[in-house]
Amino acid sequence: MKKGKKLCQVLIPLSVAFTVIALFRWMFFIGYVPTSSMEPTLKTGSVLLGIRIIGSIETGDIIVFQHNEKLFVKRVAAVGGDIIEENGQTLTVPAECFYVLGDNTEHSYDSRCWKEPFVERQDVLAVVIIP
Repeated sequence: MKKGKKLCQVLIPLSVAFTVIALFRWMFFIGYVPTSSMEPTLKTGSVLLGIRIIGSIETGDIIVFQHNEKLFVKRVAAVGGDIIEENGQTLTVPAECFYVLGDNTEHSYDSRCWKEPFVERQDVLAVVIIP
């Protein structure tokens, strides 16, 4: 009986630890907001929770994505097939891509500033669920 009790004392914490690690590796994303580009929605220095299992991404969603080897948090302003006006040009967002903007437009490095203004779906890491 003592051997079984000792085994449970080891297996239960290990199982819980493995489950938590697995959830944050494949399902959840914890991020940090280093700039004011998403204020007032996301304050500078705040922590956010996202979900990695991504269904559809819609206009208005806040996403975490990689662009030029850096992580960004921005709001989706347009999705594939949408037509946008940028610097006097009309652009159509390609399929499986997004046009993103920071909520604090005066202090945001976003699609308006990039040579290639679209974020590809494959570069999206998570959709923010708790800002």
